[in-house]
Amino acid sequence: MLEKLDHNKEFAILSHLLDDEKRRLSPSAVLSSEARRRRTEEKVGYRQPFAQDADRILHSRAYTRYIDKTQVFCLISNDHITHRVLHVQLVSRIARTIARFLHLNEDLVEAIALGHDIGHPPFGHAGEHFLSNLCIAHGLPRFQHNIQSVRALERLERKGRGWNLSLQTLDGILCHDGEVHSARIGAEPLPDFSAFDRKIAGKSAHPETNLRPMTLEGCVVRLADTVAYIGRDIEDAITLGLIKRSDIPAVCVQMLGGSNGSIVYTLVTDLIRHSRVSFPGSPPEKENDYIGFSEPVSQALHELKQFNYQRIYLTSAAQRYMPVIDQCYRRLFAFYLENLRDNNGSGLNVDLMSDLEDNYVRKQPAAARVRDFIAGMTDDFFLQQAKAIGCDIPPKH
Repeated sequence: MLEKLDHNKEFAILSHLLDDEKRRLSPSAVLSSEARRRRTEEKVGYRQPFAQDADRILHSRAYTRYIDKTQVFCLISNDHITHRVLHVQLVSRIARTIARFLHLNEDLVEAIALGHDIGHPPFGHAGEHFLSNLCIAHGLPRFQHNIQSVRALERLERKGRGWNLSLQTLDGILCHDGEVHSARIGAEPLPDFSAFDRKIAGKSAHPETNLRPMTLEGCVVRLADTVAYIGRDIEDAITLGLIKRSDIPAVCVQMLGGSNGSIVYTLVTDLIRHSRVSFPGSPPEKENDYIGFSEPVSQALHELKQFNYQRIYLTSAAQRYMPVIDQCYRRLFAFYLENLRDNNGSGLNVDLMSDLEDNYVRKQPAAARVRDFIAGMTDDFFLQQAKAIGCDIPPKH
C-alpha cells in the first residue's frame, strides 16, 4: 500500500510540473507534454519526457566514448586541453542559461546539447573528412556527423533498438551545425517523424543544405555550440603556444573580450538581449520569434571565427599528423571491409557491430557496418587498431 501511495505522489508531482510549464514558459517554447516519440512506450514513468531523453543519452555507450574524442587538438599530452566530452557539457550549460532567461524548455536544450556530437568520428573534423571520402568511394553517402549522431542514438544503441528519443531532441541534434555562421535563427515547424526522415534524406543527398531546427530550443543549442567553442579553442591554442593573446584581432577584443570567460559572457548576454521570444502569458507568435545576436556582435563573432580558422584550425601545427591519420583511416577501412566480406568479421578480435540484432546485419552493406564501427571509436582505440594491422601511428607530444 505504501508503494502505491508513493507512486501516486510521484505522478502528482509530474502533473504539477507539466502544469507549471504552461505558466512559466514562453508560448513559443516546447512543453514537455508535446514530446513525440517514434514508438509508444507503455511505461510512462514520472520524469518529464525531455529529461528522460537527456538521461538516456547520458547512459548511452556512445556518450561514454566522448571522453577520448578530439575536439580540436589531438595527440596532446596535456590534461587541460578540451576534449569532446567537455565541449558538450559546456554547450549544455550555456544553452540552459540562455533557455532559462528566454523562458524556453531547459530539459530539451540539455538533451539536444548532450547528444549533438555523438556521431563525431575519431580525430574531429579531419576524421570526418577522411571517413567521408571513404564512404563516397564505397558507394555510401557523404559522412556527416550530425546524421551519424541521429543514427547512433536511433539505430545503433541498445543492440539496434535505439533509445526512442523524442522527435524534438533528434531534430535539434540533426540541425545543430555550429560551423554555419548565423546572426539569427528561427524555428521551422516539423509535423512528424515521416517529415523528419525526409529531412535527413534531403540532408544526406545534399550536404550543403542549411537545416533549421523545428524548435527555438534547437536554435539555442545551435548558437550555444559556437559560443562554447570559439573562445575555448583560443585558450587551448594559447596554452599550446600556437598563438599569443595579443594576436586576437583588436576589434574582436573590443567587442567581445580577450578571454574565453569574457567572450562567453558577452555572447550569451547579447543573445538574451537581442533574441525575440514571446513572454509567458502573451499571445503565441512562433513564426516571428527567433534566437539571434545583435549585428555588431555577429560581425565580430564572424571575424573571430575567421581568425580561428586561419591561425588555429588550419595551421601546420594543428594539421601536422593528419596525413598519417588519413592513411590509418584508409587501411583500417579496407582491412575491416575485406574481413567482413570474406568471413563476416569472424576473424577480427573486435565486435565490429556484431552485438547488434540480426536485422541490422542483414540490411546493412559491409561498408556501412565499417563506417558505423569506425565512427564510434575513441581516438586511442582507433590508434590501437591501426597499430595492430601494421600502420605507423603518430606519437603523443
